[in-house]
Amino acid sequence: MDTLLQNLLKATHSTPRPVDEELIIKSYEFAKLAHTGQKRKSGDEFITHPVAVATHLASWNMDTTTIVAGLLHDTIEDGGATPADLVKEFSEDVASLVDGVTKVSGLHLKGQLESEFVENLRKMILVMASDLRVIMVKLADRYHNLQTLEFLPVEKQHRIAIETLEIYGPIAERLGMGLVKGELEDLAFKFAYPEDYQKLVSQTKKFLTIAGKNSEDFKKDILTLIMPQFPDAQINIRQKHLYSLYRKLQRPEINGDFSKIHDLLAARIIMNSVEGCYQVLGLVHHQFRPVPHLGISDFIASPKPNGYQSIHTKVFSGLGHIVEIQIRTRQMHEQSEMGIAAHWHYSQIKSSGVSNETLDKLSFVQKNKLQWVQQLASWQKEMTDNSEYLQALKFDALSHRIFVLSPTGDVYDLPDGATPIDYAYAVHTELGHQSVGAKINGELVSLDQKLKNGDIVEIILSKKKTKPNAKWLDFVVTHTAKKSISKSLI
Repeated sequence: MDTLLQNLLKATHSTPRPVDEELIIKSYEFAKLAHTGQKRKSGDEFITHPVAVATHLASWNMDTTTIVAGLLHDTIEDGGATPADLVKEFSEDVASLVDGVTKVSGLHLKGQLESEFVENLRKMILVMASDLRVIMVKLADRYHNLQTLEFLPVEKQHRIAIETLEIYGPIAERLGMGLVKGELEDLAFKFAYPEDYQKLVSQTKKFLTIAGKNSEDFKKDILTLIMPQFPDAQINIRQKHLYSLYRKLQRPEINGDFSKIHDLLAARIIMNSVEGCYQVLGLVHHQFRPVPHLGISDFIASPKPNGYQSIHTKVFSGLGHIVEIQIRTRQMHEQSEMGIAAHWHYSQIKSSGVSNETLDKLSFVQKNKLQWVQQLASWQKEMTDNSEYLQALKFDALSHRIFVLSPTGDVYDLPDGATPIDYAYAVHTELGHQSVGAKINGELVSLDQKLKNGDIVEIILSKKKTKPNAKWLDFVVTHTAKKSISKSLI
């Protein structure tokens, strides 16, 4: 058994689900034969790529069929195999999955006319909505391609990097795969904006050196505080992803000021139970003073719509620095890192699409975590105009997300740039129609005010008013709000 196969099987053994080792070996041998004599741009044997893809899928806790599809994903496009060969040697499910990945891989989403771009994006979303495993394989494929991007021409590097930041990173985020999203973006960042990347790397060295020393001292203080009562707790220090830091520094309220970045490094406390999370929060706040104006975000009591759960608090460390602390259970940590891939049950459930029945069976996923996929597919029918469709995708579905709360604590997932009117229509159409004012965090604001992460939004209603204001179309960003307002004004 060669080293590549040994390493792949070792990766599959780390997954908590049982895998069909014989089928993985068979698919490896099939892929190796199909790619005989082929080389990557790096000079490596081509088989190293599908093995890397399959290894990523195994580390994401995917099932045997998806891992096999990862090994075989290029055999039709580059290896001379046919769908009939895959049906005969493996199964219709494997052949269908590989066919879906082949279709998506052939769609270039940047560096072309807008009309071609939107048509390709439409096709990709239809394939994705028919079987989410397709996009999982494609994310793993993109991950490894980014790791070897340096061997491609500069123009192609830039196209693939921008495509990753605008399409694949946001998709990973919407699937709740925070770790994958962060790593994809960081790999793409240096090729998309090389000058900004090098500048930020240089800038962060000084801050990370100082923050690193402070955080290690703080970690020791936290260990001393909680270990006597919770010896099984885990504590690690997380560095903010570089591209995420880049985006945050560009916010108007930050304006490039590193002193306003309080989560460059964050301490994560991993507990065995929810009760333990709240007990540790009490211990931490008893020892370290919370920062009043930054507050506490309790995403355990009010999870984000993509399933993320954790308690976030910012405290003054013993040295006077502000430190972010994230407290969560082990299961919550796995969910925050890997999202929908954390508990994928395709070994029991063969999906023929993201139907309501399938969503019911995926008991670990609340329906609203995948509704956006269904929404993207439904928009295909609603929007025949490519410009309208692109706007909806760019500024709504694949936009950077913020999370706001209702006065009763319900969490709503909205695109960056959303306003109180977007929020109102996200809650209910009639709430939007009857809106005459809004409060954010208890203060009266204009209806076109941009919402920020963690805002508590209250809508002021008029019992007499039943129609929206046409001027709202000038500032709302969500497709739901635009559609509801336009329909009511007809």
